[in-house]
Amino acid sequence: MTELATLGGGCFWCLEAVYLELRGVRAVKSGYAGGHVANPTYEEVCGKKTGHAEVVQVEFDPAEISFAELLEVFFTIHDPTTKDRQGNDVGPQYRSVILAHSPEQERIAREQLAAAQAHWDAPIVTEIAPLEKFWPAERVHDNYFARNPQNPYCAVVVAPKVAKARKLFLDKLAHR
Repeated sequence: MTELATLGGGCFWCLEAVYLELRGVRAVKSGYAGGHVANPTYEEVCGKKTGHAEVVQVEFDPAEISFAELLEVFFTIHDPTTKDRQGNDVGPQYRSVILAHSPEQERIAREQLAAAQAHWDAPIVTEIAPLEKFWPAERVHDNYFARNPQNPYCAVVVAPKVAKARKLFLDKLAHR
């Protein structure tokens, strides 16, 4: 029995690359959520007029990794204190957001945000809201980092996040 988590923390390539390495994660799909346009495209979302965030939808086995543990990783691999920004990626599509699939997930998200705040000097600005609709991203974004490790963005932005997660969450890594 698996569950879903929908998270946005900057570019979805970064989150996908990290979550795919975790034990208990069965699949990760990049997409868009939190906006007002049906079936948006990458170009539309990057145009900043759809209201959507770049997100990943993580399918996980709660017997192997809990939603709280997924959020522990989430609050570590991106900066949840910057509104509509992750590094040089600027715009509402890069906002920090947790889109809950249930009231229980929303409760856990609020608890994890409060716990994570102790590790940050600035206030955490991560939005927490119920998921209304997830729109899958174009297939070109699937497993992007693994297929494009030499891409300059992947080498400079994604690879360091993956390395950080490997170092900090060694106990949660899949044995693939």
